[in-house]
Amino acid sequence: MGVTNIHPTAIVDAGAQLDASVTVGPYTLIGPHVKIAGGTTVAGHVVIEGHTSIGRDNRIFQFACIGAANQDKKYKGEPCELVIGDRNTIREFTAFHVGTVQGGGITRLGNDNWMMAYTHLAHDCLVGDNAIFANNAQLAGHVEVGDFVILGGYTAVHQFVRIGAHGMTGLGSVLLADQPPFVMSEGQPARARSMNYEGLRRRGFSPTRVAAVKAMHRALYRDGATLEQSVQRISALAESSPEAAADVALMTDFLARVTPQRGIVR
Repeated sequence: MGVTNIHPTAIVDAGAQLDASVTVGPYTLIGPHVKIAGGTTVAGHVVIEGHTSIGRDNRIFQFACIGAANQDKKYKGEPCELVIGDRNTIREFTAFHVGTVQGGGITRLGNDNWMMAYTHLAHDCLVGDNAIFANNAQLAGHVEVGDFVILGGYTAVHQFVRIGAHGMTGLGSVLLADQPPFVMSEGQPARARSMNYEGLRRRGFSPTRVAAVKAMHRALYRDGATLEQSVQRISALAESSPEAAADVALMTDFLARVTPQRGIVR
């Protein structure tokens, strides 16, 4: 293993694979199937177990629980995985669980995410890059979260729900339906309130791209169209606003996967 930055009170299984630059704090437990890449720091009183792979330059704070057996009653201890990317900040009392055979076997957290205290990733969740989960944001199993999503504190997301890129939820929101890209929602259950225009501007979206997102909002929520009619109108924006073609594709690809059982936030 060759790691010299391990506190003498930490217990690191001989089978764990830690880069020599990894730092491990006091009273931390690391299991035999764990892999941690260079530059990652693990504070004290952390438990990392299961078939867990952690990338480079992550910061894992005290009392986090990473890679534990999931809470699906069908789980029988199969070697399912938790995969964490690079440069994530994972704060106190977070709980990230491994996947299930039925759900593909992997729970995944991408890169550059900011996971505040008490956030939870249940089995088979897939989180993209540059997301922010405020305190106590909770994902049930099989949830998908796109890039640059912001979940307000105490947001709860029902199993199998998808949240599109650049979306945002308000404090205490309960998501029971898919939330399309760019949408801001709030409430119990959550309802669409607007699009995340200010967030898009901060990320460098041009006025033309923001205008196309506004047109998508009208098509989805303002003009009384059906979902099918909305998709047709949104698709046409790629021709009238070529600069926003990728944003249009992001929306139409998301809407193509919406099921009648789940629907979208309204």
